[in-house]
Amino acid sequence: MEDEPYGGMIVHGGNDISGNEVDSAARKEWIKQVTQVVFFINITKVGDYACTRASNLVDVDIPEGITIITKSSFGGCSSLKDIMFPKSLTSIGNYSFNECSNLGRVDLLHTNVEELGQQAFIYCTSLREMKVPNSLQRFGSSAFYGCSKLTPSDIGKCENDAVVAYLRSIQ
Repeated sequence: MEDEPYGGMIVHGGNDISGNEVDSAARKEWIKQVTQVVFFINITKVGDYACTRASNLVDVDIPEGITIITKSSFGGCSSLKDIMFPKSLTSIGNYSFNECSNLGRVDLLHTNVEELGQQAFIYCTSLREMKVPNSLQRFGSSAFYGCSKLTPSDIGKCENDAVVAYLRSIQ
């Protein structure tokens, strides 16, 4: 048990982190130890880079009230397998879950998501299942690029309207 990383991260007020902090050596070492995320109540967004490169984070339960997951919030969380999304969620930003290579399933059916940002799930190489609600209207470019297990395997190269229609058809 001593060799296992353990650490928690508290997300509050959107937890926006500047680009300089994301690239600092101290943050890179600290974020590797994060195994859980606790969200304060009364926040409405997960800010830019909030959990970027938290490589030991396995699951995340995003609480009700959060409406936006912003740029690169969970990018590079290579151990992330399970995400619970709230009904209040309306937008997933650019690169939000890029390179989450263990993420196998995303279920947004019970949410109010209207928009998936560009490259939101790029290189999620284990992603096999994606469920989207009828509220989904906007879809960024290359949202599923490199998601070779998601059917059809070339989904990342398809026109946005075709991708949305396909994802709705498999619900």
